[in-house]
Amino acid sequence: MLSTLTSLHLPPLNHTHSPTSQTLTPHHHHLLHTFTTPFELKQLHAHLIKTNSPLSSLPLTRIAFACSLTPSFSYAHKLFQLLENPETTPWNSCLKAFAEGENPVNAILLFHQLHCFNVVPDSFTLSFVLKACTRLSDFRTGRVLHCYVEKLGFRSNLFLMNMILNLYALCGEVRDARKMFDKMPQRDVVTWNTMMTVLVKRGDVEEAYDLFLRMPERNVRSWTLMISGFVQRGKPKEAVRVFLEMEEAGVRANEVTVVAVLAACADLGDLDLGRRVHEYSSRSGFGRNVWICNTLIEMYVKCGCLEDARRVFDAMKDRTVVSWSAMISGLAMHGQAEEALRLFSNMVEIGMDPNHVTFVGLLHACSHMGFVDKGREFFERMTADYGIVPRIEHYGCMVDLLSRAGLLQEAYEFIMNMPIKPNGVVWGALLGGCKVHRNIELAEVATKHLAELDPLNDGYYIVLSNIYAEAQRWEEVASVRKLMRDRGVKKTPGWSSITVDGVVHEFVAGDEAHPHAEEINQMWEKLLERMRMKGYVPNTSVVLLDMEEEQKEKFLSRHSEKLALVFGLIKTKPGTPIRIMKNLRVCEDCHAALKLVSEIAEREIVVRDRNRFHCFKNGYCSCRDYW
Repeated sequence: MLSTLTSLHLPPLNHTHSPTSQTLTPHHHHLLHTFTTPFELKQLHAHLIKTNSPLSSLPLTRIAFACSLTPSFSYAHKLFQLLENPETTPWNSCLKAFAEGENPVNAILLFHQLHCFNVVPDSFTLSFVLKACTRLSDFRTGRVLHCYVEKLGFRSNLFLMNMILNLYALCGEVRDARKMFDKMPQRDVVTWNTMMTVLVKRGDVEEAYDLFLRMPERNVRSWTLMISGFVQRGKPKEAVRVFLEMEEAGVRANEVTVVAVLAACADLGDLDLGRRVHEYSSRSGFGRNVWICNTLIEMYVKCGCLEDARRVFDAMKDRTVVSWSAMISGLAMHGQAEEALRLFSNMVEIGMDPNHVTFVGLLHACSHMGFVDKGREFFERMTADYGIVPRIEHYGCMVDLLSRAGLLQEAYEFIMNMPIKPNGVVWGALLGGCKVHRNIELAEVATKHLAELDPLNDGYYIVLSNIYAEAQRWEEVASVRKLMRDRGVKKTPGWSSITVDGVVHEFVAGDEAHPHAEEINQMWEKLLERMRMKGYVPNTSVVLLDMEEEQKEKFLSRHSEKLALVFGLIKTKPGTPIRIMKNLRVCEDCHAALKLVSEIAEREIVVRDRNRFHCFKNGYCSCRDYW
């Protein structure tokens, strides 16, 4: 003991007295509870020895903090040895504070100090350092800690094992995470959820679902993981199915679940379920959740209920740029360009800065309504006024704007002068304009680029084939079809869906196998008579096959949106809006037919096609025939 004290350059200790107001000066009494540096600690230490006061009066945790990250660590270590107290407790307090503080790396540095001085860590020590590693995504230190867990016999500590598994997952070490998961002697719901999260993030939603089915116990996070995972992978039907199973299991959805399900409803156009989830959200007190409100706006927009989306937007007390952008984009998709631009003015007036998504919505609005000058202005303002560097989406919008307006040569020159490489969307926008304005030469140029960028996308070949067919150039049509066969490109079949009484009914072009096919055909013939009386003539030019006119008319009558429309008229009450989702662009003949049917049947008909919404009412369409 004497040699130790000598090495510290301090006189021998006397443990017979405790510090009192007489033995400690006011300065040292204050210092006892406030020291923060090794120098102040040594001052206090010396005074305690001088006044024959015991070292036990020194606060252990304060000693650790004062010396943890300085060269004086060895001094603190010797003090703890003199005090003959367990060292881990004060160090653990220090580790916890560092791990949760602004610089979690300090916890790792302190842990290395402990290792160098052979301070044996306990489970709390490891948990605090693991927390620091997690915050820093420090995989290497995490591996070292994993070795400690195994070496010190903490393998049965499920909390520590879950922390390590979570760290591996966070660092993207999927193989190590799965290996650890498979070898864990015990697992709880946290373990399973962590492993599922790893797989979902990597895109292995089917493997995650396999784990989900094997789980002995599930909580709301487990269900939500699978719902959101399916949504992220473009499988909204599976997401909805899992949600319905969750409801049957009696598990209450939380706010994250609500967002995921609403996103699935938006993708599917499932308005009935979307409204039911909205009602549940309101009853559960989630009404002020901005994330949910933003998703509700998107859901109602994509389900063709612009008024409901606007009601949600108007009721929001706190709006983010996402809220404004979603509403502006929704108005643009529904052909209400003027209102979209007015809303943008309101947004700027209240001091809300737009982001890149806002300008995509604005440019879409200008494109769909042919506001060329306004679109040019917005494209310039986004950089000049807000410092937003145009992305590929913005360039695509500009090409679409110019192409739709018939400014094809300007659109082509715009593409050639882009500072970034044009993608398939950009060239596809030019090709779409070429179809509208029947420019074969530029269509061939666009298709050449598209064949290199996206060789298996059937849509581009079909558009070029359509352009040739409209020009009666049947040899070129045959050449394009042969090229598709040679390259293994298959035409995507057109389909449309309609939800009636909560059940989604799908129709494909030429569908004769539907249980109500005969009833649909009879109803269509009756509608056709009334449509002809109003001047309807089938636009057989959109049938790009070399066949007789009568066959073309029959072919037209079997377009999927017409079948879905007639089914909706049969199965819903008079006056009920009909909402149809379609995977391809609405053709000119169907567009003309749906306008007439909306007037004859006195129905509002909303169709969401691949590009936008068409709201048919009283013989007119919201797109003003500009699409």
